Amino acid sequence: MNRILILGQEFVIMGKICRVIRLRQEWDEDILDPKKIIDELKGKKIRADLFTFAQRLPNTEANYPYPMEWDNIAAIPISTYENWWTNQAFKQVRKNVRRSERRGVVVKVVEFNDDLVRGIQQIYDETRIRQGTLNTHYGKSFEETKRANMTYLERSDFIGAFMQDELIGFIKLVYTKDKVFARTIAIEGKIRYRGIGYMHALIAKAVEMCAAKHVPYLVYGKFIYGKKGSDSLTMFKQYNGFRKVNLPRYYIPLNLKGKILFSLGLHKNLNEILPRFIIRTLLKIRKLYYETRYWKDFKVERELSKTKED
Repeated sequence: MNRILILGQEFVIMGKICRVIRLRQEWDEDILDPKKIIDELKGKKIRADLFTFAQRLPNTEANYPYPMEWDNIAAIPISTYENWWTNQAFKQVRKNVRRSERRGVVVKVVEFNDDLVRGIQQIYDETRIRQGTLNTHYGKSFEETKRANMTYLERSDFIGAFMQDELIGFIKLVYTKDKVFARTIAIEGKIRYRGIGYMHALIAKAVEMCAAKHVPYLVYGKFIYGKKGSDSLTMFKQYNGFRKVNLPRYYIPLNLKGKILFSLGLHKNLNEILPRFIIRTLLKIRKLYYETRYWKDFKVERELSKTKED
C-alpha cells in the first residue's frame, strides 16, 4: 500500500489488477478540491488507474458531476439518548440491557492503560475461531495489542463492560475531526458472556456518549457488505437502531486501463461482483474448511456459546 501526499492530503494506492487511489482516512476527512486533485494526479502520472472518493455524513446527495455509485454505511441519527432508547432501539435491546444490569454487568468509560490492554488481550485470546471464521487478533502479544488500539487516542473513548473486575467486552469510539460522527473502530467481547446482553449495553453507552457530546451520528461500518445480503451482524445493527445510509462514491478513470476496468465493473471487490448465491456458497466452503482444520477450536467456541439467557 503506497502512501502519497497531494495538496496537503494523504492518499493510498490499493489493488493489483485495478490500482485505485483514495484518501488514506476518507472516513475522517473530505476531498478539499476534487478537480485540483484529479489534475494533479494526471499531471504527475502516478501509477494508478482510478481515483475514488466518497461523500461523508450528512452529505447524502450527489454533489459532483463524476461517474458515481452508491456506497452504504450503518448509522444511528442521534438527537437524545431517550429518543434512541424509546423510538429507535428494538424492544429486545432494552430487554438485553436490563438483563445485563441484573447480572451485574457495569458499563463505563475507561482509561487507555496497561490494565485495559491486558483485558483486551484476554478477549482476543478467548478462542481462535469467532463466528465461524479465524480470529485475526488471536495470539497477539501485549505490545501488538497495545499498538493496535492506541491510534487516535486524543479523540477516542474506550467503553468497557465489566463483570466484577473482569473486562468482558469493549468498544473503541473515534470521533471525526469535525465531530460530525463517532465511529466504532473496535467492538469485541467474550463469547462466554454473550447471553447476558452486554453487547447491547455497550452500544447503549456509546449512544449516550454521542448524545452528551452533541455528536449527531454513530457509525458502525457498513450496513450491507457486498452482495452477501443480511446476516447476524446486520440484524444486530438493525436491532440497535442503525439504519442503512447511502452515500455517493465517485470513480474517475486516470488512464485507458482505468476506463476499461471501470466500464467492466472490475474496480469492485469480489463480494460486490459475484452473485449472492456464489458468495454464500464460498462462505460455507470456507467455514467447512476451518471446521475441518481447526475442529478443536470450533469445539471451544461452541462450548463458550452455551451461556443461557434468563
